Amino acid sequence: MMGWLAALVELLGLLAAVKAVMEARTAQGAAAWAVALVAFPLVALPLFLVFGQSRVRDDVQARRRLLAASPSRTSRAHAAMARRELVAHTRYTEDLPFERLAKLPFTDGNRATLLIDGEATFGSIFAGIETAAQYVLVQYYILRDDGVGRALAARLLERAAAGVRVHLLIDELGSIGLPRAYLDRLRAGGVAVQAIHALGPGVNRLRLNFRNHRKVVVVDGVRAWVGGLNVGDEYLGRDPRLGRWRDTHLRVEGPVVQCVQAAFVEDWLWAGGRVPPLRWWPGRAPAGGYPVLCLPSGPADELETCTLFFIAAIHHARRRLWIASPYFVPDEQFVTALQLAALRGVDVRVLIPQRSDNALVNLSAWSYVEALEHAGVAMYRYEGGFMHQKVTLIDDDWCTVGTANFDNRSFRLNFEITMAVIDRALAQQVRTMLDHDFAQSSRMHAADLQARSFAFRFAVRVARLSAPVQ
Repeated sequence: MMGWLAALVELLGLLAAVKAVMEARTAQGAAAWAVALVAFPLVALPLFLVFGQSRVRDDVQARRRLLAASPSRTSRAHAAMARRELVAHTRYTEDLPFERLAKLPFTDGNRATLLIDGEATFGSIFAGIETAAQYVLVQYYILRDDGVGRALAARLLERAAAGVRVHLLIDELGSIGLPRAYLDRLRAGGVAVQAIHALGPGVNRLRLNFRNHRKVVVVDGVRAWVGGLNVGDEYLGRDPRLGRWRDTHLRVEGPVVQCVQAAFVEDWLWAGGRVPPLRWWPGRAPAGGYPVLCLPSGPADELETCTLFFIAAIHHARRRLWIASPYFVPDEQFVTALQLAALRGVDVRVLIPQRSDNALVNLSAWSYVEALEHAGVAMYRYEGGFMHQKVTLIDDDWCTVGTANFDNRSFRLNFEITMAVIDRALAQQVRTMLDHDFAQSSRMHAADLQARSFAFRFAVRVARLSAPVQ
């Protein structure tokens, strides 16, 4: 009997290995799954069922078909932008394939406000929610029932009581510790609540490897907030283990808000909700404006949207390329792109946290220092607290702020959202902000790694092997 059972497990492992080879997005991922499923099927099979499936693409594309058939289809917003001459025409739209990747227009007439750290970010978001007259859309990967979380809930309940339509969307895995009573109280107060069901029944059951990492707030279709901060007390530096929290968010006004809410609607549909009645007529920001692109990305995309976007940005840099990311675990194509940028004379810098909440990521980062340093890339470790911002500065006139880290998970597995802004004034603000961050950082050198013990250097190399799943 045991022999037959073992043979069955081996057969299932072999079949799963074939499936992995046929469906995995990368050769490394296919090889890793195939070897594990054939060599250790009893252990690897359950993991593959949870983490290795790619059916999420079919689910999301089905939801997108629903969106396309809805009365509030986003193509109407796109057409309205074209009629009002809100679609931007710049050298970036001509030289770079960003619009084709985003499937959303690079719009003109926007304004963006840089929000540095939690006090500025939550102050701006809460003030915006309090002014909502028609609707509020809120989406977070992590939502906690603590001081900040209860402050958000109070404002959502107050707006719902005033007759404003309020929609809240969370990632069930990211918000796994959130008590049911928190959401029940919101529902009882008139807030429409949906969760992307990574753990429960429904279309996303057992899709733990695909997480919705977006952080989005939209008010009345005219203002939106996107960036690195979730909702929790630690984002105000109240976690004694992580200490001061260093993060960046962006507040935007103008037609790009329509694109942000289109991304929210897709996720709302995926979670099982219906398309809410929203504003789909774009207008310019109150005082002039400039081009901004909203780039939603995720594993449902036909192409690796996030990967291609940042590869294109790196190749486009001519003078400056500064990257701030709390999780820096790039694959070889990014290492090569960064090396080439530095070799052609670009000032390439990478800023990561000294103190990390992920030991594997912390170790893996050291494995890139030698190859990058030899090409002229400078890596820094931020020592002023836990740095969680996801910011890129390219040359002197454009920058990105969003939710995507520089790792395989953000590039291929998570649903992310990135805002790209073309404006010299904002880019200068980002440069000043990052200059301040670099001043609180120490340079990483290959010699520093070589001076460490063999055990540490071996741990660094082992951690690098886990890069595809970090």
